[in-house]
Amino acid sequence: MNWILLIIAGLFEMLFAICLGKANHTEGIISKLWFGGFLICLFLSMTLLVKVTKVLPIGTAYAVWTGIGAAGTVLLGIFVFKEPATFWRLFFITTLIGSIIGLKLVSH
Repeated sequence: MNWILLIIAGLFEMLFAICLGKANHTEGIISKLWFGGFLICLFLSMTLLVKVTKVLPIGTAYAVWTGIGAAGTVLLGIFVFKEPATFWRLFFITTLIGSIIGLKLVSH
């Protein structure tokens, strides 16, 4: 169950990064709404991360949480925001995802 919560925390990390980016590229009430989404996602992500680190090792949990957020944000950037999908970007995102899976496999 803790691994599922950690994945959800990582997804909220990805969402707070996206909300922050959208808040920076909009104006007025829309910007404030995106910033509100950022705060909600930040709170949920951190709350779940704190919960899972009571059971999972902090180093592993933090690395997986950060990796999910980083990989997810880059992939959303490519698919949603039309950022470049170069060979090297995809290669390193793939190695990051592989490393996250590896950490899960070697953790107790």
